[in-house]
Parts: sequence; structure tokens; C-alpha cells
Amino acid sequence: MRTPPILRSPRAPATALAAVLTVATVCAGDAVARGYPFGPRTRSVNDLGNQFVPFHAHLWDLLHGRADGGLLLNWRSGFGTSFLPDLGTYLSSPFALLVGVFPRDRIDLAVYVVTLVKTGVAAAAMNWLLTALRRGRGREWAAAVLGASYALCGWSVAEAAYNPMWLDGLIAFPLLCLAGEWARTARRPVLGTLLVTLAWVSNFYTAYMATLGAALVLVVRLLLEDGTSRERVRGLVRAVRTVLLGIGLAMPVLLPVFLGTEHAYPGWTREFAPAAWPDVAARLLPATYGFFSPAVFLGTAALLPACALAFHRAVPRAERWVWPGLVAVVALSMQWGPTHLLWHAFATPNGSPFRQTFVLSGLLVIAAWTSVARAWPDRRALLGGGGVLLLIAAAAAPSALVTRWTYPLFAAGLVAALCALALVRSGRFLALAALLLVGAQAGQAAATTAYADRQRLKQLDDYAPWGERQRLQADAVARADGWPRYRTDPGREQTTANDPLVVGGQGGAYYSSHTPDVTTRTLLALGGGWTSRGRAVQSLDNPVTDAVFSVGARVHVPRDPHQVWNRPDDRPVTVTRQDVPPLVTVRPSGSGGAAVWGRSPFRNQERLLGAPVYTLPATALRSADGVAATDRNASAYEVRPGTYTLSASCPAGSRVFLWAPDLFGTARLGAAGEPADLRGDLPTRRAAMLPLGPGAGRIAVTLRAERDGTVPHEAVGCLDPGRLASAVAGLKRTGATRVTVSGSGVRAELPPHTEGVAVLAAPRIAGWSCDGRPAGSYLGLVAVPVGSGRTTVDCSFRPPGLRAGTLAGAAALAGLLATAFAPAAVARLRRRRARP
Repeated sequence: MRTPPILRSPRAPATALAAVLTVATVCAGDAVARGYPFGPRTRSVNDLGNQFVPFHAHLWDLLHGRADGGLLLNWRSGFGTSFLPDLGTYLSSPFALLVGVFPRDRIDLAVYVVTLVKTGVAAAAMNWLLTALRRGRGREWAAAVLGASYALCGWSVAEAAYNPMWLDGLIAFPLLCLAGEWARTARRPVLGTLLVTLAWVSNFYTAYMATLGAALVLVVRLLLEDGTSRERVRGLVRAVRTVLLGIGLAMPVLLPVFLGTEHAYPGWTREFAPAAWPDVAARLLPATYGFFSPAVFLGTAALLPACALAFHRAVPRAERWVWPGLVAVVALSMQWGPTHLLWHAFATPNGSPFRQTFVLSGLLVIAAWTSVARAWPDRRALLGGGGVLLLIAAAAAPSALVTRWTYPLFAAGLVAALCALALVRSGRFLALAALLLVGAQAGQAAATTAYADRQRLKQLDDYAPWGERQRLQADAVARADGWPRYRTDPGREQTTANDPLVVGGQGGAYYSSHTPDVTTRTLLALGGGWTSRGRAVQSLDNPVTDAVFSVGARVHVPRDPHQVWNRPDDRPVTVTRQDVPPLVTVRPSGSGGAAVWGRSPFRNQERLLGAPVYTLPATALRSADGVAATDRNASAYEVRPGTYTLSASCPAGSRVFLWAPDLFGTARLGAAGEPADLRGDLPTRRAAMLPLGPGAGRIAVTLRAERDGTVPHEAVGCLDPGRLASAVAGLKRTGATRVTVSGSGVRAELPPHTEGVAVLAAPRIAGWSCDGRPAGSYLGLVAVPVGSGRTTVDCSFRPPGLRAGTLAGAAALAGLLATAFAPAAVARLRRRRARP
């Protein structure tokens, strides 16, 4: 059997070397930091633990047929939400499918392996691109080092490491540059289009930035390479066609994602502020970390040849100036407001504001390869490049981001790179030169990875990986599960903001960039809590809302010991059950309608339930020394850090609930009550309504405020369990007799002679239709009128944009087929016409 040509090429082992070097370096850095899975420190910081691991856990369930829902509808989160936008945002990378081969309880390890694989593939893709731009025969090993330096750039190891879907953009940039190169030379039009589709489906956000960067590379290549103006225009037209067809093929995913963003609760917006230039210079050096500065670190193995390019006389003058000029223009564009917005699709990011940094890193690596591909840099070039690096290091000195390890690592790497390039130019000790260059790259990158691992744990929220707590919680959910007869909520004492995705159940908790506006506002009106300014809604432990949303079982677990503010808690895992109506109930005609809520969540709950069940007593708030609290406004008291007593009176047999959304501290009913945590800090955090226990007559709630905040005048609600039981019995009597759910809808069978409005206990998000018509809304829930002898209701869900996206994808596919077969058809027609 003959070996395929691609494997006989020296590019293949160099590509493999780039990937292996990258993966080994990342693992070494994580091991030095004693991070998971090499040590006790969790790596699940910020959205990695709060979003990405939970969504990958749900993907595992989908792949193994254990999920509640399907590709269109997710029944586990937010009482029912659209899943396709989340799939297209977090899980559409083909590498995400790797989680399916791991055990369910090793989901954290699965996501880590996916991260390693993506980083290694990015190195391999950049290596292949570099040798496609210029073969550099005999220097393929240097391209492997540069490919690894790209995949190990500061942006990758410091930011994308805990945003794994961004790593698809790291892969996309070299692949899109490769597609542009094929378009320029009129080769592989179908494969180039499919690469564009792959990039945009995998992660549209970073693919957008990668496409801009690839367009810049293509323009430079068109300007530098020989050819007529007509040939350049044709190459540009082919590239535009490739991009348009590729994006068109991705539209069945892209359009639902875009519209999902349009229907989402508004996130946090901030004004762009450029980074200080000393900080920008510092982030080029090893062992630095900062959230609001571009992480351009590449290692001196790449930076030295890149900086030497302008002084390298063996490289044509145009290339010596155009590539460094492009790097400078892109670097400046990151610091200017209008171009910053262009890079980020005209929306300033909520978090890290320099998410396009990987494109700048890629351009620097291309400049470095341009410097070594024709000939190794001579003494003049090395001295010039070394001088530029020393100036960068000096410019970084005023930055507070520089650490005690930065300059020693930089100096060692610079010496190693200088010696390596000097040795390789002499033609002697090539193995030593390669070892020095690889060692410099791996050593600096591993140190930077370890430093970033440690700093993230200090500066960001973190979450424990799967362990005994999650296992017990998941077991309790599985034993109590009765879906779709009733929902099982995994608990208010959450481990992450997406607990239902991790441990199962059908709760209200949900955190996504696509959290629907109607979901957030409905739960807000009912007394729900949130974090992330409304994008992360929390479970609401309340018997009235449990009745409304058919939560028949609720799991209670100890407070998460991994969260630093929690006190030790040795309570066992328990399950409370409640008699609730079915998932579909029937309300009187003319009730409900548009969600126009009042200020009091207690009254809002009654309105949605359809019965009065609360007494709202007058309250008095006094500080520890007995001084009455002052009013912040007409509806709330003002509180400062300290202890307060909230007094009220409740009827006999009442259950007491507290609503203090802007209080950060604890609340306790009476002297023997268990302290309950409140984590309000509006507008970022909102504390949920809390159950405090039974109370009758004059009650006293002890509040301990740790920050400035407010307490509503109507902060106390006294629930009458008897009235609630009567309301539930009425809803059960007229509710559905049988409910069937699927991954795309609900079917309910109703009692004979039903009249009124059938209400599905799910938020009326965009995409619901019932009996072939757009669904109505009953105070924010899905609703449809029933009567005239109807005994069934069929409601289906289709994400907005799916039909239009599918049509656009079909049109793009037709265009791609025409691109693939039209040249052959034209050639055949010409041959026929040429026959005598």
C-alpha cells in the first residue's frame, strides 16, 4: 500500500509536532499550578463552571438519550426554553461531541480534554497555513514552533481556556486564511466554502473576528504576490463568494442564534476604554495577567523573528514593511473606539474587551514565519529584532501587570531564541538550536499558563467540579422525578446557575446569553432572584410558584461549601413534595392577558395562581439600637451594614416569606430560626424571595446587612396554606387529564366541556404556536383559548429563524453545487461546440 502524499510530506510531522508541543505545554502549566485534573485546584472559573460545563453535560444527556427535551426545546432550564440558540452558541463545535465518550460524572475532565484538543488543532492549523503561504523547505520544524506559539498565545491560555467555544475562533483564523489563499489561487472552492461554514457554525462570534483578520491577510497577499489587477479582483471576488456561500450554509444555526440574542434579556453594557500602553506592552511578555488588556503574549521564539522582519535583508522590501505595518494597524485598531466596535460586531463586550487579540497574535506569527521562511535572519536582523523586544520590555516597566517572574523568563527566552537562530544560521548544532527554540517557547508558555491559572482563581468566581455533592443531588432528583406529571426542581441551594443541566430535573434556574426577556421578567415579578444582571435566573423556593409551574418535588441540599461566603452546613439531602396542578391548567376566559405586573411579588403570585393566598402586614424596621430605619423612597427602607429587626403581624397558621431583593446579608425568623442567605446587590444581583418558616401573631425577622441596600415596606408575606390547597384543588379539577411532552412541543387532553384559557406552565418565549396559530400569553405563560367541545390542545415550538435559516442554507447549497459543477459543465459544452 502506498503512503498518501500528504503523509510523505515533511509538513505532516511538523503539524503533529505543533499539536503535541502545544498540548504538552498546556498540561505542564496546569500541573505546575496544581489545577484540575493534575491537582486539587478547580479550573471551573466564571462561565466555564457556570455555563460551559453544564451545557456540555446537557449535550452528553442528549447524545445518550437522557435529556428532557431535544435540539429545539430544553425542558430542564427556565421552566422551558429554546435550545437551538444555546446549541449554536456553546455546543456546535464538532469537538464538543467528544464529551459523549466520557462517563457522565467525568464531565469536567471531558471539557478539559475538548479544550486541549481544540488548542492542539489550532496549532496544527496555523502550522499548515504557514507552510501554505510559503513552503520554507527544511524549516518546517520552525513552522511547528510558530504554530505552537500561536495556539499558546496569552489570549488562548489566559482567556479562551475558560471560554472553550472561543478556541474555535483560534482554529478558524488559520483555516479562513487558508480558504482565502485557495480563493486567491482559484483552488478548492468547495473545501474553502466548507471551512467557512465550519468556522461560523462552531462559534459565530469569534468566526466573525477571524473572518475580518483573514480578509486583511488576503488583501496583503493580493498586494504582494505577482499578478495583474484583473487577477487580483477575480481572487477577491472568489473569496467574497466563498465567504457568502459558507455563511449561507451556516444560516440554519446562525439565524436562530441571532434572533435568540434579540429576544434575550438585555445584558450589561459598558463604554469601551483603551488599555494603558504600558499594560499592552506588558501583555507581550510572559507571566502577566489582566482582564482589561490584550493578552498578546507569544513567547520570544515567535516575537524575535517577527520583530526582526523589518531588518531582514533577505526578505523582499515590500514584505519587510507590509506585514509589520499590518500588525501595527491592527494593534492600533484595538485601542480606538470605532474600530473596537467593528471588531466586536458593533457591540462592546460585557467582559473582556479585547476578544479579537487572537487575530493580532496570528498576524505576528505570520510575520515571524515570513522572516524565517526564505532565509534565517542574519546578525543585523537579530540585533534589530532583539533591540525592538528590549524596547517593548522597557515600555512595560511602569505596568502593574509585570511580576517578579516576567523579566527573568523574558530574558532567558530571548537569550535562548537568539542563540538558537544564530546556531541554525551557521548550519551547525541544528538539534541544539531546535531544542533551544522549543524550550524557550514551551517554558515561557507553561509559566504563563500556570500564572494565569492561579490569577483566575484569585480574581473570578469559581465552582467545584463534579463530586459527592452533585452525585447526591442527582440521585435525589432521579428518585423524585415524575416528569411530565410534575416538575422536580434540583434546589434553591445551587452549585452553579445551571444546576438543572448538571444534575437533572426541570427547574427554573437558567444562565445563558439567550435567557429570554419574558422568562427573566416573569420570574422577577414573582419574586425570583438573579445574577449577571438578569441573564442568570435562579430557582424560587415558594409553594405558590411551585403550584403555578407544577413543581411537585423539590430537592434540598446543604449550602455549597465551595462558595466562600457560605457557613458550614451538615444538613442531609432531602426532598419535599407538594400536591400541584398538572402542567396544563384552564383559567376563566378574559383573565390573564398581557403581563402587566404590580410592584408586590406576593400579589403577582396571587394573580398568576388565580386566588388570594397572602396577607401582607404592615412592617417596621429598626436598627440594633432601636432607631427606626429611614426611607430610601416611598416603598423601601434604607439599610447600612449592621443588624436590624423587621417587625410584622401574621394570622395564625401562616408561613412567613421575606422579599428583600436588594439586601446582601442574612435573615432569621425569631431567635431560633435558621439564618437564610440573601445575595442582593442591584442591579448585578437580585435576592430571591425566601421562606423563613411558620409564624403567627407578632413576628420579628432579624436582618444582618453586609452592604448598603434597601428593604421594601411590603417585605413580609404571610401565606395561608389552606387557601393555597383550595386553589390547587380547583386547578387540578379543571386541568389537563393527560399531558405528553416532546423535544418540540406539548399535547394536553382536557376534561369534557372545558371552557376558558388553557395555560401551559412555561414562559411564552418566541416560537410557541398552539393548534397551528401563534400562542397567546397568560401573564407571561403560554396560553390558548379552548371551548366549543375541544378536549385537546397541541402546542409546538420552533425557534424563530429556523425556517428562514433553512431556506437560506438551501439556497447557499444550490450556489455551492453550481460552483462545484459549473466549470465542468461549461468545459463540456465548449468541447461539444468545438466538435465539427
